[in-house]
Amino acid sequence: MKLLIKIGFTPNLVTIFGFLLNIGVATIFVAGAEKSNRSDFSYLGWAGGLILFAGLFDMLDGQVARLGKMSSSFGAFLDSVLDRYSELFMFLGICYYLVAHHYFVSSLFGFIGLIGSMMVSYTRARAEGLGIQCKGGLMQRPERVVLVGTSALLCGILAPYIGNDFKWYVKGIPFHLFETMSIFTIPLTILAILTNVTAYHRVMEAKRALDAKDRAARKQPSLV
Repeated sequence: MKLLIKIGFTPNLVTIFGFLLNIGVATIFVAGAEKSNRSDFSYLGWAGGLILFAGLFDMLDGQVARLGKMSSSFGAFLDSVLDRYSELFMFLGICYYLVAHHYFVSSLFGFIGLIGSMMVSYTRARAEGLGIQCKGGLMQRPERVVLVGTSALLCGILAPYIGNDFKWYVKGIPFHLFETMSIFTIPLTILAILTNVTAYHRVMEAKRALDAKDRAARKQPSLV
């Protein structure tokens, strides 16, 4: 971090660099969709590694701001905006990749995960705009980055060892319960569920706080 400050990196520049890396993530997913086949997981692994690397910059910008005493209100605003854009580009790449390789159900969960991720952030921002704190629940941005990045990276790394076309069947069930891509798509499905559960949890948390705030306001004596 001190090195970044010495070479002239400002918090906003760190934020922008992290955003550009996430555009790179989307580019890798799209390239994998166009240039690889269904049993080639190398692009998925590279994308996962870049997701984790880009995630470091989400943490570094705040630390650079504190250490360099360069904190600003606009910097915090820019960080939040570009974080949303970063996730949108990441999920765009994921959904494109899954659709191109005919993982249609998984692409649907990818889109649901995008919805949940946006709503987790929006519920917090809207609640804070109404003067209350709303930070509870699982699957905040760091958890989402780690889950998606790690699962994609592991899928790319483990595929050559377990087999690119591996499928696990259970006797009596006419379809496979697990395949190589499941290393990525199962965590993606978990993310889709938990992000929306987190958004719902925050809505309920905000409701309790706002109802209490309204009751307190009604109890205030009139000044007229």
